[in-house]
Amino acid sequence: MNAIRGKTSFKTAHLLQACPYLTATRSLSTSVQLHAQVQTKSKKTLAKPGVKNIVLVEGVRTPFLLSGTTYADLMPHDLARAALQGLLHKTSLPKDAVDYIIYGTVIQEVKTSNVAREASLGAGFSDKIPSHTVTMACISSNVAMTTGVGLITAGQCDTIVAGGVEFMSDVPIRHSRKMRKTMLALNRAKTLGQRLSLIGSIRMAHLTPELPAVAEFSTAETMGHSADRLAAAFGVTRLEQDEFALRSHTLAKQAQDAGLLSDVISFKVPGRDTVAKDNGIRPSSMEQLAKLKPAFIKPHGTVTAANSSFLTDGASAVLIMSEEKALAMGYKPKAYLRDFVFVSQDPKDQLLLGPAYGTPKVLARAGLTMDDIDVFEFHEAFAGQIMANLKALDSDWFAQTYMGRKVKVGAPAMEKFNLWGGSLSLGHPFGATGCRLVTTVAHRLLKEGGQYGLVAACAAGGQGHAMVIEAYPQ
Repeated sequence: MNAIRGKTSFKTAHLLQACPYLTATRSLSTSVQLHAQVQTKSKKTLAKPGVKNIVLVEGVRTPFLLSGTTYADLMPHDLARAALQGLLHKTSLPKDAVDYIIYGTVIQEVKTSNVAREASLGAGFSDKIPSHTVTMACISSNVAMTTGVGLITAGQCDTIVAGGVEFMSDVPIRHSRKMRKTMLALNRAKTLGQRLSLIGSIRMAHLTPELPAVAEFSTAETMGHSADRLAAAFGVTRLEQDEFALRSHTLAKQAQDAGLLSDVISFKVPGRDTVAKDNGIRPSSMEQLAKLKPAFIKPHGTVTAANSSFLTDGASAVLIMSEEKALAMGYKPKAYLRDFVFVSQDPKDQLLLGPAYGTPKVLARAGLTMDDIDVFEFHEAFAGQIMANLKALDSDWFAQTYMGRKVKVGAPAMEKFNLWGGSLSLGHPFGATGCRLVTTVAHRLLKEGGQYGLVAACAAGGQGHAMVIEAYPQ
């Protein structure tokens, strides 16, 4: 561990000296009450004069599956189409009533680069509805939703479908650059001699394929390696990470068994069985988790396969409308989408600290404190990343040094935090997770009787997102 800490450039020693509490273990009991009742307070609404109220009407997702399993023979637009059809079925929304469709994705299938358009056409939406695709790593569907919010706020639209999809079972694998250049030259060759000459120039090295990048382009470091360094910098122990991972899987299993994951739709996979639930939820034991070896920094790292999110296939979709339009069409909204922020920081040493930067900013925009928030849903890329963010939020030193704040905002209370599991257990299709987070907050607010929820997520490139969601009056 000392060797790892010596390598990190995130001022580890300074941080640990300035924040001695960082080495203390947070209580991560898996016996959190699944049906925890939030104390209902008399709180103000976040509605703003002259600004349209924008509501979440409904949210759905396909079951999130481990890549290489039941979805293996599909394409990304198949999953996105299934999510869109599920949304149509659940809302009885007329297919021509949507003004715009936006989807997020990260690793694009080259045949369907605008997957929003292909999926919407396949789902039966009118071909008169514009559709476009966005990408911002793990917060791509967050961008899709907030883009829709912007269109409604600007008066351009009243009804938006936003979503996200990721398909890791079949990612684009390219020929080497040398081989691509040779093939393009062959296509342009005019004579047989030119073609034979080019074919004769091909060497074994030309045949080496290029796999999709698993590292940050700007730093050449894998996200897992960065997560391991971040955990070391914040003094997050292997025990803390394994405890949090076990908590995530245990709570996800409880939520699944209790029927709380109502956003999951059944999907008849062509040529295969109907899929109705996530298949990555696997509660284990601390003893089993402790047996796993470090996955990235060996032999002293603390990030393992079990305390990391896994490669996942899946899609999500949400229906977002102006409140006026939703009520006019007879819908009962689930929640208001309120203030949101996007943040960006150093991609080398603060790659996964998006929640720590985004949470204080979005709370300030909304005029709220951490105590006002009844439901927290943070994206769990790695258990170490979650714990590092919680410790950063609870650090006056971090707030003063990196946020320009006088005092910390504090860490979320664990009895409000990711109570139905998270990305570690439910799965993390990169482009689809944001919609899952927002829908889960809306459903938990309804279930638990709270008023405000907060979504936060990190993303590749050192970026992040946070949004405040307000329960719709019932």
